[in-house]
Amino acid sequence: MGILRGIRVAAVTLCGVGGLSGAMYGLLTGQGKRARTLIGRSTTDPHRADGLYPGGVGSVLKFAVLGDSLAAGLGAENADLLPGVLLARGLVEETGRSVHLTTYARVGATTRTFISQVDQAVADPPDLALVIIGGNDVTGKMRVRTSAALLGIEVARLRAAGAAVVVATCPDLGTIRPIPQPLRSIVRQWGRMLAKAQRAAVLRAGGIPVPAADLISAEFHMRYSELFSPDRFHPNGAGYRHASDVLLAPLCRAVTAST
Repeated sequence: MGILRGIRVAAVTLCGVGGLSGAMYGLLTGQGKRARTLIGRSTTDPHRADGLYPGGVGSVLKFAVLGDSLAAGLGAENADLLPGVLLARGLVEETGRSVHLTTYARVGATTRTFISQVDQAVADPPDLALVIIGGNDVTGKMRVRTSAALLGIEVARLRAAGAAVVVATCPDLGTIRPIPQPLRSIVRQWGRMLAKAQRAAVLRAGGIPVPAADLISAEFHMRYSELFSPDRFHPNGAGYRHASDVLLAPLCRAVTAST
């Protein structure tokens, strides 16, 4: 996917090439290459476990998960630890309703390619949608304003189709330790800028933004060795469980508000 090459280019773009000394440009270039070597590339697709998760009485809650590799659950050791599965089961427990999970998320997705996922989702509209997107926009050097505007358009489409929409905004890329300093601080700043712009766009579109970097990242900083998969870029099952514990409450509130 060229993730780390994109990070290096994005960092240089953020700083402004004209404002970088030759030494700093060389440092960022070298750090991007080193981080790419350390992280490597994913060679397997995420597990899939879509379908019905039975609950109690009432209508079936149609739950869709859209976005990038974090939404798809890349790095989870088995299907039971996918974020969609963890959240579907949590929704069953909290709402008492059966939940039908459909995962549209794809590894490598950006906000531009996210459009095709929404096309699929609105063809059979969910009652509730979770969106996790933005990390690849940073590594792919997409402008913050463009990325947020595209997200707002797609959230509005989901809302118009009748879905309650919860968006986990751009994660804290500063948690990824194979990205060395100062490159890690630069991409962290870019991600924070995007998360802020995403929040405003999601609110305007009628969705519910969840500040992932604020609510989730502290635990990943403290428990790095426990919560990351072997690629050291994506969470493992324990990491997805932590994130799901944070996301479940806003999803439940969205369900309550829509009924």
